[in-house]
Amino acid sequence: MNDFPTGVAMAIDPLVTRVLAPNPSPFTYTGTQTYLVGTTELAVIDPGPNEPQHLAALTAAIAGRRVIAILCTHTHRDHSPAAAPLKALTGAPIVGCAPLSLADAGPRADAAFDTTYIPDRVLTDGESVTGPGWTLIAVATPGHTSNHLCFALPESGALFTGDHVMGWSTTVVSPPDGDMAEFMVSLDKLMHRQDRIYFPAHGEPIERPHRFVRGLIGHRKQREGQILRLLKAEVHAVPDMVARMYAGLDPRLFGAAGRSVLAHLIDLRERGVVVGGDDEWRIAA
Repeated sequence: MNDFPTGVAMAIDPLVTRVLAPNPSPFTYTGTQTYLVGTTELAVIDPGPNEPQHLAALTAAIAGRRVIAILCTHTHRDHSPAAAPLKALTGAPIVGCAPLSLADAGPRADAAFDTTYIPDRVLTDGESVTGPGWTLIAVATPGHTSNHLCFALPESGALFTGDHVMGWSTTVVSPPDGDMAEFMVSLDKLMHRQDRIYFPAHGEPIERPHRFVRGLIGHRKQREGQILRLLKAEVHAVPDMVARMYAGLDPRLFGAAGRSVLAHLIDLRERGVVVGGDDEWRIAA
C-alpha cells in the first residue's frame, strides 16, 4: 500500500473516498481506513482515532461539504474515538453500532473499547441512512465484537466490513465480548449476500468476496481441528497450543492468537465437545 499514504484522500469508487489514519501497528496493519461516502453530501464510516492529524485530514477531504452522518462499525478505540470531535466540527449525528463499555481481558493494543462513544441513533440489522445518490444499510455481524455492524452501499455493490473481514489478516475474536460461534454465523451471513466488493477498515479492498469469506470459514475450521488434535495429544494450556499452532508468528501477536484459541475452546465447550477453562482444557468424555 505504498501508493496509499497516510492522510491523503483517495477516491476508490465513484461514491467512496478513503483516508488512512496515522495509527499503524501489528494489530492495525497500515492503520485504520476511514471512508467518506457520497459526492455533495457525505457519510463518514469509522472516523478512527482521535488524532489531530487525522481529523485535519478528514476535514480537508470533506472540503466544506455537508456531513449527514458519522457511522461506526464497532467501538474498539482505533475506530470510533474521532466520532465525537468530528461531530463537533461538522454537526453531523453519530449513528451505527450500539455503545459498549466493557473491560477487555485480552492483550491487544487496539482492543480496549471506546467509552466516549455516544451514538445519536443506533442502527439495527436492515436499518439505513440515506443521502443524495447513496444509501447505507446496516448488516449486523456480531463476533469480533457483540456490537459489530457492516454497512452495505447498494448503489455500488460495496460492503464496508470494519474488522469483521479484513484485507490483510484474519480477525481476532477475543472473549468475553468476542464470540466465535457468532463470528462464524456472521461469516455465513455474508456468504448469502451478493456484494461486489468489500472495503475493510484495514487492508486492501476484497474483490472476490465469496471466495475470500469461504477461505476464512475454512481457516477457522482448520484451527478448530488443530485444537482438537492438540487436546488429544495432551496439550491442555492455551499458550502451549499457540506455540504449536502459530509457528513463525510475530511474538507481539501471541496474546491475540491466544484470545482466538480461547474463543474456539469456549465455542467447543458450549457444543459439548470439550470441557475445562483457564489453562486446563480436555476433550469431553
